[in-house]
Formats: sequence, C-alpha cells, structure tokens
Amino acid sequence: MILFPAIDLKDGQCVRLKLGDMDQATVYNDDPGAQGSAFADLGFPWLHVVDLNGAFAGRSVNGAAVEKILAAVSGRMKVQLGGGIRDLAGIDGWLAKGITRVILGTVAVRDPALVKEACRLHPGRIVVGIDAKGGKVAVEGWAEGSELTAVDLAKKFEDAGVAAIVYTDIDRDGILKGLNMPSTLELAAAVKIPVIASGGLASLDDVRAMLAPEARILEGAITGRALYDGRLDPKEALALIAAKRAA
Repeated sequence: MILFPAIDLKDGQCVRLKLGDMDQATVYNDDPGAQGSAFADLGFPWLHVVDLNGAFAGRSVNGAAVEKILAAVSGRMKVQLGGGIRDLAGIDGWLAKGITRVILGTVAVRDPALVKEACRLHPGRIVVGIDAKGGKVAVEGWAEGSELTAVDLAKKFEDAGVAAIVYTDIDRDGILKGLNMPSTLELAAAVKIPVIASGGLASLDDVRAMLAPEARILEGAITGRALYDGRLDPKEALALIAAKRAA
C-alpha cells in the first residue's frame, strides 16, 4: 500500500479545496518546492501533484511551481502529475522533465484513443484520473458532469496498459469524511488496473482500512488536508504501512 501525499497547486501556492470548489481554497504553503521537500524528508516514496488552474484551463498553468517541486525532490521521491494535460505534447514534455507518471482525467472521457496511444508510447507511465460525483464521472476540473459511471470509464482502458486509476469521490474531497471504500473497492474489483483511493482520507483509521485484507487489491491512497491539518501523523502512518508490509 502506497500513501501519496498531495500537493494541489492554485496560483503557484499549495492549497486544499473543499468539494472541488476553487472559491473554497485554503493556502497551506506558498513554496511548493519546500512542501515537496518536506514530504520527501518524511520518507514518502511518491508525491501526487495536481495543477488546479490547469484542470480548469485545459492546459498546464502552474508549470513553474511543478518544476520547483521536481528540483526539490529529485532522486528522493517519484512524482505523478495531473491537471490540464490534454495532448501528447504535454504528456511528452512532463515525462521528459522528470515526472514519473502523468494523470489524464478529462481527456480520458473526451478522447480515449489519445490515452491509449499515450500508454503505447509510455508504458507504465500513464494514469487515468476518474473523478466521480454521485457515482457519475465529472470533467473539466469537476465543473461538468456526465452520465458515464466510473466503472464504465475504467473498463474502456482495461487492456490499454494504464499504470493505475486514481479514483476520487468528489463528494468527500477535502472535507475529512473518510474514504469511500465501498465504491473504490467496487471499481477495483471490476477491472484489472490498480486503483488508488482519493477523497476524504481523515485519519489513521483510513490508513488501517486500506491495510485490511479486502483492500489489498488497491495500490494505495492519497492524503491531503488530513496531513496539512495535523489530523494524520505522517510518521505514524508510514510506520504502520511498513509494519504491515514486513508482516
């Protein structure tokens, strides 16, 4: 089980949103590089970064901040990046700059063929981001809904070579209500692609839930506000994961 600390970027700052609302942003750090370095110092193996402005604009907006993070954590942790990456040029560019995995969300709905081509060109380095509200997929920075279910979308990429799926429950994101384990496990059981849980992780209890036998099919979980607010002790969480792995 991998615990991914999250850095969400808005206007060059590290923020957390409530329910995906850009008007409900709490700024936690105005130095993204320092925040990334702090997570690396704690021993996290992966970092999850989202360009929030980019998700709405349809293109990378916080590129300078992402590059600061990459420089700060180089050689110490892997980084996966999402938000506004909608074409092969953008994918190629970020992978060349040191991003380990690129997350494709809106384009997975709008242009599945592009995602499949990206998987062919970059094996093991393409992640599909599936963001759901009320069980239905949302796109364009969560601003637009659809009639597509998370499972239906995931199955489109079953044999494409997708490295993982990040499944976010928008109704829980940033409000510390706990992970939506039933929906996440349902998705993970429906496809062979590894699934990462996102949205609502609130405490060590959520980490324990991820380590339960029935959750072994999941790759990991993303944590944001709980880390920044101090509700989740990172050292305690990582120690718990390490102990479970050793056992």
